[in-house]
Amino acid sequence: MGGRQVTSWQGMHITVAGLGVSGISAARALAGLGASVVVVDGGDSEVLREKAAALESSLEGVRVRLGDGDTLPEGTDLVVTSPGWKPTSPLFAAAAEAGVDVVGDVEIAWRLRAPDAPPWLAVTGTNGKTTTTQMLASILRAAGLRTAAVGNIGTPIIDIVLGEEPYSDLDVLAVELSSYQLHWAPSLRAHSAAVLNLAPDHLDWHGSMEAYAADKGRIYEGNRVACVYNVADKATEDLVREADVEEGCRAVGFTLGTPGPSQLGVVEGILVDRAFVDNRQKNAQELAEVADVNPPAPHNIANALAAAALARAFGVPPQAVRDGLRAFRPDAHRIEQVADVDGVAYVDDSKATNTHAAEASLAAYESIVWIAGGLAKGATFDELVAKSAKRLRGAVLIGTDRALIREALARHAPEVPVVDLDRTDTGAMLAAVREARALARAGDTVLLAPACASMDMFVNYNKRGDAFAEAVRELQSADG
Repeated sequence: MGGRQVTSWQGMHITVAGLGVSGISAARALAGLGASVVVVDGGDSEVLREKAAALESSLEGVRVRLGDGDTLPEGTDLVVTSPGWKPTSPLFAAAAEAGVDVVGDVEIAWRLRAPDAPPWLAVTGTNGKTTTTQMLASILRAAGLRTAAVGNIGTPIIDIVLGEEPYSDLDVLAVELSSYQLHWAPSLRAHSAAVLNLAPDHLDWHGSMEAYAADKGRIYEGNRVACVYNVADKATEDLVREADVEEGCRAVGFTLGTPGPSQLGVVEGILVDRAFVDNRQKNAQELAEVADVNPPAPHNIANALAAAALARAFGVPPQAVRDGLRAFRPDAHRIEQVADVDGVAYVDDSKATNTHAAEASLAAYESIVWIAGGLAKGATFDELVAKSAKRLRGAVLIGTDRALIREALARHAPEVPVVDLDRTDTGAMLAAVREARALARAGDTVLLAPACASMDMFVNYNKRGDAFAEAVRELQSADG
């Protein structure tokens, strides 16, 4: 089914699992190529019924079946799944029994690309994927290349491959890929790829840490130029060693320390390249200053180095790395300084929805009043608290699973004052910010880095961050 030929899909009976963004995108694309598409979803809400009606009315050859996501429609030739559907779903068991392949939207996009399609520079990892992909796109644009940041970042990659803007007019794609997407993309072969880090996450979906890591490692399969790994995270290097790559593809590390040959790193405040230079045993190329990275927190410098490594693998000149990093602005709720009130910085990192991300965020500041809590998703907090204890001025806890963090603080940071807010309403954030202000002193940072998901109190982490920012602005106006 390779190539972008309508005849490859004409008359095929395809079942699309899930009526979300990627499911709708896949259904539209495949129906447009002549396939007969049935979208199945176990839900049956008013919102889903409205989506189903809109989809069926806008496209011939698409039917939607709500309220039953387990039964395989008769005559199915291929199942295309949305990323969130677990591999253990009954629908996929039925497909396996019938000898029907299950793939994801990324796999479909890969199969649909034309022979002259632009190469993919791919990014995955437990944390930092979106920021690194956006940094990469900014660097590529600074080099004068036509690019787009796509995939898990919000723009379904099928929409780019089949969109109105000619895909072949692009020079290269910056592609963010989740472990879910990689699990369902067996044919993907990137130009170069990076695994930023690995920490326990989504284990309920993958079943084990080993399975989660293996899916992340799929991003390296068939790489042509560079497999970029994190020197500080041996598990990422192990994935490179296990990958089956094209002859001549190199392992390229990134480190916050002084780089060795075939690595990018930091020397006296300078980001340097010892991988894509002549005589890398002796030479290094200056790329940018740490001050060019926004914000210059340690984990964000690591993101910048990974983005630079992928860009350099594609032949981007050093100056474009500097210019691209200078031009980059992070999304909201990612280490975003909201305000400075009475000499205390208030920072929104609501995107820190797991312990690995929160650890990186806490490492960026010297003296912190930490606002944390929410849905733990099975996480434990002892390691996070033990590593961060010396930086904590105090902690304010909110959300359903806050007791887990409180107990970890009692074990590993008993001297740190803790305010336990016994409430999960959205107004709790204002109370949390007020309590944090009472604990903070001039020079401190009040940091929202929850280490938990948000859905116990908020629709998503964006709404949680918005509530934090609004509470901080209320503090400012009260002072005014």
